[in-house]
This record gives sequence, structure tokens and C-alpha cells, in this order.
Amino acid sequence: MKHIARKRFGQHFLTDGGIIDAIVEAINPKPGQAMVEIGPGLAALTQPLVERLGTLTVIELDRDLAQRLRAHGQLKVIESDVLKVDFAEVAQGLSASKIRVVGNLPYNISTPILFHLLQHVAVIEDQHFMLQKEVIDRMVARPATAAYGRLSVMLQWRYAMENVLLVPPESFEPPPRVDSAVVRMVPRDNPAAVNVDLLSELVQVAFSQRRKLLRHTLGQWLQGKNYAGEFNVQRRAEEVPVDEYIALALSVGQR
Repeated sequence: MKHIARKRFGQHFLTDGGIIDAIVEAINPKPGQAMVEIGPGLAALTQPLVERLGTLTVIELDRDLAQRLRAHGQLKVIESDVLKVDFAEVAQGLSASKIRVVGNLPYNISTPILFHLLQHVAVIEDQHFMLQKEVIDRMVARPATAAYGRLSVMLQWRYAMENVLLVPPESFEPPPRVDSAVVRMVPRDNPAAVNVDLLSELVQVAFSQRRKLLRHTLGQWLQGKNYAGEFNVQRRAEEVPVDEYIALALSVGQR
């Protein structure tokens, strides 16, 4: 029976064989590696992955699709909302210190998924995700660009990232109204030991009114923290590099 894509799950199924091959090559799965796929859908990417790996764990929210996937002898199916999955527990269940995570993420909740995974980054070896190209542009953006923002700072603090492949709308059924791309995310070996909640709050305040100088936003927030250190608030949020935001969060956190 043909599965009809469900809008509430943000389903767009990858059908382009050439793109699928290119994604698998970028991921470069090896036999025996512990890998988890988010949103396997109709298994377009799942099948070539499991052929190389031997076994694969998949997370699927759609009950009908999960039932189909269970019929595949090499798959372990977790039927769940990915935002409720404890990836540390998944790694433990696979007897792996680190897991590789891949997937075609639903565009309507891609950012929450990225932040959820950020909480479990200690057990992640790398991540390869297909996302809306605009989101990936924001993830890898450099300072002083329109795409640079909270997502850029929070993820670049913890990952080295690169856009590895452009995926056009016609590669999907049904085709989305936007271009897609594949990003590679590799956790940094020695990230600054910053309080993630503090950094998140700081960056959110900074970019809350990105057209204004920081003295109107972050400057007032720092005053509320009785912060007396050095930080130039005569700039806009997008002009501040990632390492300066991290250094500020470390300095505020030490008080």
C-alpha cells in the first residue's frame, strides 16, 4: 500500500537515486558502526545505509511507517517523537561509547531537534542531516552576515560544520517549496566549558533586536547581572564573533 506523506509530520520523501548515493558517500558508513537514523520514512536512505552497516537503529514517529520498518530484519525501530529520545540511553543500548546520527529532518521542527541533540553531544561521533538550505546557511554563517544569528553561535561553539551537498526540490516526493542541503556536524574535541543555558540566554538577548546596537539589549542585560568586565556593546549582535560570545558567557558565569 502506498504511503501518503503527512503534512503534520513534515514528510517529504527522498526519491532521487543519485542524491541518495551522494549522501551515503558523504556519510561513509562502515560495517559495525553504531548509527541512528532520524525519520527513515520509506527507507530510501535506510536501505543503502544498513547494507553497509549490517544493522541500523531508526527513530520513526509515524505509526504506519514504524510498522513497515519493523518487518526489516536488520533494523531496530524506536517509535517515538525524536525530541523525547534520550540518545545517551540509545548509545548505552547499542553498547557504544559514541553513535553516528543521520537523517532527513522534518523542516517544521529541525531547529528544536538540533538543540535537543546538543544536550546529548557527549555520546555523538558525528551528525549528517538533510535540512532546509536556509537553516544550514544560518548554522554555518560567519559574523557580519545576514544569516549569522543565535543558531550560528550555539552550534559553532560545539561543532565544526560544513555544507556538503545541495539537494533540489525535485529530489523529493512531494517536492518541498524550498531548496535543501546536507550538513556535516562534528563535535569539537575541547569546547569551552561554558554554561549552555547562560550562553543561550545571552545570545538570545543579543539577537532579540539585531538592528539595534548591543547597548540597548545585551548591555542592559549585563547591567542587570552587575557585570563590570570589558565588552564592547557599541556593535550590533551580528558583528560579534562566536569566541567573544563564549568568552563573555564564561566571564559572566564566573561571577
